Amino acid sequence: MSICFDAKLGEVGSEGERIGVSSPHRLFRHTPILDLEMSEIVAHPASGKRPHQTAYIDRLAINISSREHVLKEVERVIEARETGHFIAVTNPESMFLGQRISSIRGYMNNADFSVCDGVGVIVAGWAWGHLVPRLPGPTLQLLCHEWGVSRGWRHFYYGGKAGVADEMARRLKEKFPGLIVCGTYCPPFGELSPEEDSHIVDIIDEAKPDIVWVGLGLPKQERWIAAHQDRLGVPWLIGVGGAFDYHSGAIPWAPQWIRAIGMEWLFRLIIEPKMRLKRTWRHLIYVSQTSLKGLLTLRFLRACRSAVKQA
Repeated sequence: MSICFDAKLGEVGSEGERIGVSSPHRLFRHTPILDLEMSEIVAHPASGKRPHQTAYIDRLAINISSREHVLKEVERVIEARETGHFIAVTNPESMFLGQRISSIRGYMNNADFSVCDGVGVIVAGWAWGHLVPRLPGPTLQLLCHEWGVSRGWRHFYYGGKAGVADEMARRLKEKFPGLIVCGTYCPPFGELSPEEDSHIVDIIDEAKPDIVWVGLGLPKQERWIAAHQDRLGVPWLIGVGGAFDYHSGAIPWAPQWIRAIGMEWLFRLIIEPKMRLKRTWRHLIYVSQTSLKGLLTLRFLRACRSAVKQA
């Protein structure tokens, strides 16, 4: 099932049925990002969470496990039908906010994995004595889709602008024949009433996804996942932000060679200067301050090591 409150409702799963529906929009008062404390919503470790290799950069968790290890744990949880697990896709802006907002810090530290999505995190990790592997959100989504085709994993897309999730589903199903997209939902721009939110929960649960991919952007998607962690009977919730735009073609994704040399941030700044300027400034603040702290405290002299965080 696919629902979007700016266009239509349409099936993007294997059967391809489409029907129409409409719904009114609501006005939404913008809240400055640093004022969004999320204090009333705290993401907690999943009951079945297992310890994994985790480095800590100034109190913030970042995963240093291999990609294969992450995928195998995703598979284990799905096969065991555990629920409430989530992965934090962590970039320098996430770290910047995590240093300043306790609930975002808790979200990253309580996630099954806090995977690195940004060369700035790698630089800061080096200054703190860690070699951090990179696993960007868009790449994680592609890997899970490819890995899950033969395993029959069911994917649900929540978020994105009107039509984006549907187009992403179409493209990814072409890329990965046999991919199961059991539903999409494009929420209205604004706060949902309790009744509307309960309806969304029912829609997702009825679709029976193994993974719900959330594309609401930082920190809204983290807030949504924390609020629905115990309400949805699904194994995994993963916030991937801009991946919806990249995989749908709404916004160009940096070429592979640019991503490989760690210059994706510059490509994105050129493509979306107004949107990215403030975020890039936060990235620079985080990398410079955190790296300097690691260097001054001689953390970089330690052998690269991992701290295995217990669930």
